[in-house]
Amino acid sequence: MTRRAVIVLNPTGGRGQAGRRRAELERLLRDAATQRPACALKWEIVESSSAGAATQIAARSAETGATIIAAAGGDGTLNEVLNGVIGTGATLALLPLGTGNDFSRTAGLFGSLRLAVETLFDGLDRPIDVGLVNGRYFLNVAGCGFDAVVAARANHGPRWLRGAPSYVLALLQTLARFRPADVVLTLDGEASARRLMLCSVANAQTYGAGMRIAPDAMLDDGLFDVCILGAAGVVEFILAFPRVFNGTHVAHPKVTILRASCVRVESSSPLPLLVDGEVIGATPAEFTIQPSAIRFLFPQPQARSAAP
Repeated sequence: MTRRAVIVLNPTGGRGQAGRRRAELERLLRDAATQRPACALKWEIVESSSAGAATQIAARSAETGATIIAAAGGDGTLNEVLNGVIGTGATLALLPLGTGNDFSRTAGLFGSLRLAVETLFDGLDRPIDVGLVNGRYFLNVAGCGFDAVVAARANHGPRWLRGAPSYVLALLQTLARFRPADVVLTLDGEASARRLMLCSVANAQTYGAGMRIAPDAMLDDGLFDVCILGAAGVVEFILAFPRVFNGTHVAHPKVTILRASCVRVESSSPLPLLVDGEVIGATPAEFTIQPSAIRFLFPQPQARSAAP
């Protein structure tokens, strides 16, 4: 039976990279269809023209019978598509064409658009967990504090600067003025008062274009990995910061990693809320895990090892 895939393309993703690579994407899709005639996949590309449009396109596509709905863009586009697909029974997929492309790292799709396209045709369809915060679903990482301020600055940084360098620049610009916050953090019903720089609630492993904030996070364990960074001085922070790229920051004395299925953050003053790379709202915030809430297409193991 022929399956139908709708690819929701955000032309502004990756500072315009997604739009510029549309012709390449179409060529890869045609090549994959030619090489895999038995896969019987009919595909179409629909561009999202404004914020929130990807959610509407995804929901409408599922209602009209699409069995696979793919986000072509970055983590923000993936989040929008997720919020349109969840609960419909359609399978979610990703063609990473964004700035950070962090969820693609955990999913095994990072660095190869060809692999991501081929995964649409013959990938592994399996259930994964989804996070929910203040009514918004997320796949990758959410949280509040310093990282949310950095993300907001990075998202509006120089157009010529992408990926990790844009986040590092934003981080250094933010560090001089940011002050730790007093919060009450409740994990699975146990509350504690803390003074912290950030609280990252991770379903996947990386954010900020490759920062391994939760290096042991799993997509199907029914738990968040919660990374808490206590109050730290500027020099201490700068010296320890590079460790987040290989995940060894978890051994730092100011870092605590906890696991929970429900996390609530209340702060003395509102802290910006980061959800899959975008700042959406502020604290107070409650994060709950939704086990096996959506199906996602992963690359075949042999395809992943052979990807350029």
